[in-house]
Formats: sequence, structure tokens, C-alpha cells
Amino acid sequence: MNIAALRHRPESEDCFLYDQDLLVLRLHTAKGDARRVSLIYGDPYMTVTDAATTTPTWKYSVADMVKVGEGQTDDYWSLRVKMPYHRIQYQFAVEGSDGQHVLLSDRGIRADTAENRLKNNFRVPYFQEVDRVKTPDWAKTTVWYQIFPERFANGDQSNDPQGVKPWNPEDHPGREDFYGGDLQGVLDHLDDLQRLGINGLYFCPIFKASSNHKYDTIDYFDIDPDFGDKDLFERLVNEAHRRGMKVMLDAVFNHIGYQSLQWQDVLKNGDSSRFASWFHINSYPLTPFNDPSNNGGNPQYDTFAFEPHMPKLNTANPDVQDYLLEIATYWIKTFDIDAWRLDVANEVDHHFWRRFYQATQQCKKDFLVIGEVWHSSQPWLNGDQFSGVMNYAFTEQVEEHFLTSQQTAQNMVELLTDQLMMYRQQNAQVMLNTLDSHDTARILTVAGGDEKRALQALAFIFTQTGMPCIYYGTEMGMSGDNDPDCRKPMDWSQLGQPIWQKVHEIVQFRRDYAQLLGTGSTRLSVNSTGLIKVERVGSAHLTAYFNTTNNAVPLSMEPKLAQGYDGENLAPKGFVIEVI
Repeated sequence: MNIAALRHRPESEDCFLYDQDLLVLRLHTAKGDARRVSLIYGDPYMTVTDAATTTPTWKYSVADMVKVGEGQTDDYWSLRVKMPYHRIQYQFAVEGSDGQHVLLSDRGIRADTAENRLKNNFRVPYFQEVDRVKTPDWAKTTVWYQIFPERFANGDQSNDPQGVKPWNPEDHPGREDFYGGDLQGVLDHLDDLQRLGINGLYFCPIFKASSNHKYDTIDYFDIDPDFGDKDLFERLVNEAHRRGMKVMLDAVFNHIGYQSLQWQDVLKNGDSSRFASWFHINSYPLTPFNDPSNNGGNPQYDTFAFEPHMPKLNTANPDVQDYLLEIATYWIKTFDIDAWRLDVANEVDHHFWRRFYQATQQCKKDFLVIGEVWHSSQPWLNGDQFSGVMNYAFTEQVEEHFLTSQQTAQNMVELLTDQLMMYRQQNAQVMLNTLDSHDTARILTVAGGDEKRALQALAFIFTQTGMPCIYYGTEMGMSGDNDPDCRKPMDWSQLGQPIWQKVHEIVQFRRDYAQLLGTGSTRLSVNSTGLIKVERVGSAHLTAYFNTTNNAVPLSMEPKLAQGYDGENLAPKGFVIEVI
């Protein structure tokens, strides 16, 4: 047995409270290396007296752990336990496929003897409810819809910016183009989104800014006049809430816009500006900007990437922190928003995000915080910073199999299992699962225009743990390459057409089984015929198969939702989902 691969980390994704009484324990073993894993556990103060020696010893129970997944190099074993006195000590008994027996304890690997079972245990001294990682239950049953406001719908031509272009979904937008989309356009189409099955609206930035994308904020306390005003936004939130829809806004706190009052004051007054310490300034004068990517030498100030019009905020400065926290709480208190999505969240310090999380939770119970992090995110997901993150690692694995065939089904399943086991269950349930966004090419384009492939991939993510999110226009079959081509004006001519109906069926299926798909366990595998199998177990039992092979595969199912299934065979690019 490869004992070096045995791994467990207390007070982490390997050992966590899911609810006040339920403790989830996980153990990693080398793939295919362990025949059996048992949990040796009990209350640390519960003893039994040996009749022969009259010596009290620790009283423990033994329970078999369940293999819940197979990753690239690891097998994952898990068990959920409840303890009557809200405390536990434990260790793991592992039987290798070679017949070797060992214990994994708080002091490392030991021989599995009666004496060793009584000492050196891992321990959770008390199930502290205040320390339990909590994520909003409502989010686990939400289907999000991402809106890029400038391109969604032009509901009020009176606020169109100068030089607005005609609304043409076939255009290939330039970076500086405006088409006149606004909040009135979103309000006008709320019924269409409700009919699609959406119950969460995720807005790209709506605050005053100079660009069409609004990630260069000028004033965080004002709606961009191209989009409307605060009264209109208040109506939009109220109408969304009346339809059972949550509202998530985009917070750009890593950097600020070039035209902001603060940065303009620094440009004017240099190091004597009262805002000079709000930024990471390396040298003066500040212009012209030295861009290292263009051999410009060392930059005079830190920015997002090397974008001179997005100077980076010094979020370690208490004045900056207080300013940003005032913004964060203002939109919750004044307009009752339900969530923040945090742009470039991994480039902001953890200290600030801890203050941010505490402030938002004090404003509104069950407030959702989603960070934009493109890599492994455990440091942000310990209950004091973010609820979840944009699950880009998940996105990439799905795309590289379903849409581009760059990796095998087996490899994708292993990587997705590793990704799922990387986080506590409650965090995994509120990861934002997307296939495309304002930052990426659209899924239909990534799929080479193959609609069946795109729909198959979409159906797959809607069966997974995490919150599925649709980028505006996916339901209309819109295409588009990387930014800015993925930001075409919405094609409203496709409303209610066959592609819309198919996406609606997928969304409605998720909504119909929201509790199961939002909170049930997940097991991924590839069967002997090459089909990807998804099992979700909770309030019901879901089994789904996805055929990414080149051949039809015989299959007998009672489908609740399907593509390419005739009752006997599942065609390539097809899927079938059964719930019992």
C-alpha cells in the first residue's frame, strides 16, 4: 500500500460541519490502492471499563467509509456522522489491496493494533456553530442568468450615448462600440426571463463608468446614466423580487476608473493628493504610463494587468477599506440586492475580504458573495471571505471534453471529481458554474457551431453540484468569439424558437428538481460502453448518461429529459436523465 498517499486534514474540506450536528469526514488514498477504509470514532470522554483489569479505556465505534469518487491520483472516502455531545475524536483504519493494515492518526501512520486505536486521535473538540462555514440555502436552488447591460436590450432610447450603433445581433462589436442597452430593457424582458425559468439575475457592472463594459468605475454610488437611474434600478429589483428572482451586482474593488475623482486628484496633485495613499504608486510623474509589456520600463503605478486606465486600489489602506465597505453595504441597505460578484477578487488582500464579508452578512442574512478566482480557491472559502467562486476550473474541464474533445471522458470525470472534493460541500453547492461569459468565447462558437454539442454540455452542467449560470443569448443560439465578439447585441428574434425551447427545458428541469440537484450528493464515472454517468442522490435518485462517443449505445431508461434518445439507443451528442 502506498502509505505516503494517505491524507486527511482536520478543520478543512476533509473535516467540516455541514449543519449544526452533521460532521463530514473525508480521507484520500492512492487510486485503486485501498480495499477498505473504516472510521474509528467516539466521544473523547466516553470510556468503558475492562472487567478483568478494571481499567477505563476509550469507548469507540467502527464504521465503514464509502468511496465517493475517483480522481486523477486519489480515491476519496467519506462518512457523515452525528455525535450526541457535539465533539469527536477519530482515526482511520485502512486495508490496502495488498492486505496491509495501517492506522492514520493525528501522529501519522501506525500499525493497526488494539493499543494504537486508543491513542493519538484526530479531534474536533467541540462542534462550534459560529465557526461552521455557512452558505445561503436559496442560492443552491438558483439558476443564474448573466446580463451584460449594454447589449441585452435597449428599452429607453432617450438615454442612448452619443454615436450609438443600430441594434444588430450579427455585428462584430469593437471595444469602443455602444448599442444603447439599459436597465429599462432588462425590466421590459423580466417576463421573458421568468418564462425561461431563471430565478437569479447576475449583472455586469451598472455603476457610472466611461466604457461600454463599465469595469472602469467612476462613481460606485451612482447608476451609469446610459443605463438609467436609481429609481429605475429600485423598480427593477422590486419587480425581480416579485417574480422570485434574486439580484447579484458586480463589484469592481481591485481597481478604479481613470476618470474617477480620486485618480484625477492624484494626477493633478501628485504625492500631495489626499488620495495618493489610495493607490500603489511607485514613482512620479504618472504620465506617460510605462508599460512593461511594450518595453516601457517599470510602471509608475500598479494597475489591473498593464491597463493604465485601471489603477489598482490599495485595499490595505483603512480609508480605502471604509470607502469600499460603505459602497458594499449601501446597495444592500438601500436597494435590497441579494449578492455581490467580486471582480478580480484574487488580486485583493484577504484582510479586506474578511471585513467585506462580515459587513455584508451583518446587513442581510444569507447574503451571497461570489469571487472571481480562476484557480484553486480554498484560501477564500473558509467561511470568512466568500461563499463560492466562479468555477472556471470546472468550466475548462467540461469544455475540453464536451466542446473541443481535447481530453477523454475519463480524464474529465477524474478532474471534476478532484475539483468537487477540493471544497466543503456547502461551498461546492454555491460555486458559479458557467460555460461562457463576457470574458470568454460563447459555447456555440467553442463547439464549432454544433448546437447538439452545446446543448449536451449545457445539460451536463445543469446536473452538477453548484449554481448553473447562463450567459445572455445562449438561449437564442448566439455565437461569438473572445471578447469583444462575445458581447454582441441580444438576438431577440429567436425568442421562443426551437433553441430557446430546448434551453428552457433544461432550465425547467433544474428548477423542477432544485432540491435534489442543489444539495444531493454527486458521483461521476465512465461506464464500460464509454458513457459518462452522473448520479445525484438526495430527495430522489437521479441517473444521467451522456454519450460523447462516436457510436450509438444501447440503453434502457425512463427519461425525464433527453436528447438523441429513442427509448433503446443513446445517439452521439445525446443525453438521457432519469429520476426515481
